[in-house]
Amino acid sequence: MPLEVRYPPPQRGSPPPLLRSLLFAPAIHERHSRKALASAADAAILDLEDAVAEGDKPAARSRAAALLAERAGPGPLALVRINGVLGPHAYPDLLAVVGPGLDMVVVPKAQSAEEVRTVAWVLDQLEGERGLAPGRIAILPIVETARGLARAADIAAASPRVWTVNFGVGDYALDTGLTPGPCHPGIAFARAQLVIACRVAGVDAPIDTAHLALDDPEGLEIEAREARRMGFQGKACIHPEQVGVVHRVFAPTADEVAWSRRIVEGFAAARAAGAGAARVGADFVDQPIVERAERTLALARRLGREEGAS
Repeated sequence: MPLEVRYPPPQRGSPPPLLRSLLFAPAIHERHSRKALASAADAAILDLEDAVAEGDKPAARSRAAALLAERAGPGPLALVRINGVLGPHAYPDLLAVVGPGLDMVVVPKAQSAEEVRTVAWVLDQLEGERGLAPGRIAILPIVETARGLARAADIAAASPRVWTVNFGVGDYALDTGLTPGPCHPGIAFARAQLVIACRVAGVDAPIDTAHLALDDPEGLEIEAREARRMGFQGKACIHPEQVGVVHRVFAPTADEVAWSRRIVEGFAAARAAGAGAARVGADFVDQPIVERAERTLALARRLGREEGAS
């Protein structure tokens, strides 16, 4: 089935937030959920899907709604992963959690633009009924099947509510039959496709899958660095102790910031002298190199780390 990518992509009303880390917590466990909502993560995801047994869905839904209703002050963005759009739980999930405390709905196993548009339509109705600004609640689809990957650009461009997509390797491996492992070529292929899909759709860079080994900070760092090199903006986490590693990897180092500053300043001097390209130190610099350096400096400013990381 051909992709139904719309050109130009839908216009988004506000720039996306910085999403280096998404910390999952099962909504059925109040202590874990509270800990996630008070963590240093950029976003906390209260999970109503895979982390909740079938019989516990109603209770998890109620607990998530209560936690969102009492949110106050600074903290991570609050997300809820609803159950699959084609199943019986997604609609009651949305009825329960949509309110001023919710920032984003996570759509699992997204396989078509129609699924995203269905969630967007329900959000349209609930925002209107509950006095929320139109479009206030964003959507984060998770691509975790072969069909979803094949339609990733269409999924990412399905609604102005979509800021980016998340990769879910567990279900993707199950669906495709591959065995996950460090630097697996099949996973690298999927990551590359998601980066391309996000660029085609005009949304922000994707967010990588979680590292499932809890006592493996070295493996987490290797995986996160690989995702960053491939163009991802961040990574999902399943334990608060993973957040610090992920934030460190997805922040510019002191050397990167210093190099970027030299490139931007050296190129500006060359331009002032009438040159279209320049040699800055050992680097031949033209416009794409400069723009990459400018992005690094912009990220450092967003993180309040103009001088770089240690």
